[in-house]
Amino acid sequence: MNDLGELDRPGTPAGPGAADAPSEKALGSATTPSEPSAKQEPAADRKPPSPRRGAADPVKALMHRHRELCERAVDPLEIAAGLEAHGITERTAARFRHRDVFSLAEEMYARVTRDGDAPASPAPVAPRARADWVLLTLLPGALCAAAVTAAHLTHGRSRLFAVAAGILAVGLALRGALRRGPLSRTDHTAPGGSTLWISWLVAYSLLGNGLLHSAVTGGPDGLPTGTADGPWPLTAAPVLALALACAPAAWIAHLFTARGRRRLAASRGLEDFAAAVRPLLLGTVVLFLGALAALLALCAAFLDEPAGYAEALALGALLFIARLLTTHGFVYAPAVVLTATATMQAAALATVFIARLPGLGFLGTPVETLVTLWGAGSVPTLACGAAALALLVHATRKLTRASAHAPPAPSR
Repeated sequence: MNDLGELDRPGTPAGPGAADAPSEKALGSATTPSEPSAKQEPAADRKPPSPRRGAADPVKALMHRHRELCERAVDPLEIAAGLEAHGITERTAARFRHRDVFSLAEEMYARVTRDGDAPASPAPVAPRARADWVLLTLLPGALCAAAVTAAHLTHGRSRLFAVAAGILAVGLALRGALRRGPLSRTDHTAPGGSTLWISWLVAYSLLGNGLLHSAVTGGPDGLPTGTADGPWPLTAAPVLALALACAPAAWIAHLFTARGRRRLAASRGLEDFAAAVRPLLLGTVVLFLGALAALLALCAAFLDEPAGYAEALALGALLFIARLLTTHGFVYAPAVVLTATATMQAAALATVFIARLPGLGFLGTPVETLVTLWGAGSVPTLACGAAALALLVHATRKLTRASAHAPPAPSR
């Protein structure tokens, strides 16, 4: 890092604290009254310029605005993460005579230490696994397995009651799992804006393929053909596998958080941190998909159903990446992508039925051709796969930022 003793002089033009109009404007700080002109003093009475920075020091003003961040930081990278989270970019850092945000954070960290502030607290790490969130993540899979078993052992009205009770129980258990533990947001709130669309995507994996296949291959009116078990075939294996996957998803998300914060403490720059976290993120997604594939195989064998690996893995990847982004504070993009995916699947179903109206047959041609060539599962596979890929690209930009892994400020 630069020699701070030389750069701390306000008169040094290249110093990081040199005041300039853009920096003062960005900070919105008031300027101090100008000093008396040197011409009004005798040469013998002139004093050397004081090394103490005044209110015109933009770095000092920035440190004052982020005083709590500077006081609790254990290294410059934590300050850089906080500045990045507050929207300070390399262009902003250039106004403080620094090449990047990390260089600016290094000066702020060094000045806090030099000024004799309180010693920093130990480096925070990811919270340890606790029994409550471990049980909560296991509960959705256990209740879903019980509901599926009850649905296979009952008939008529009893089956309807068993399915309704199972859906309610799994929904409440899933809500609890998303409120606590590694799958929860930092403010411990549920993803209210995305709950409806996630429910639709899961319901489609249970009912949608059978309904779409029956509609495309149905009678002349395009009505679904009935079966012995109901109006159209159901596929419970993907839903059961996704419910069981809540537990490995929580553990893998916990591992990602712990490793990310460890990288945050060991890295010496923002680019170095991003390069270290990017393969960690991709490995996390691959590890979850491997666990989900194993659960799909077990559920398909237990229920004697086709596994439907492609569509189930695409949906699982979409939900897992969306949850990773949500737990790290990025909620807008997952909500938009989940909404678009659910809308796309609903539109695919709707066009098949609308195409039965006179003069509108062309609307159902794309979906019917897709189902005829690759089956009904191709619709959710393409929709969820494209959405998951888009979110993964977004995650490689957002989750590789140091600010995404900075521990939250302690509550007071």
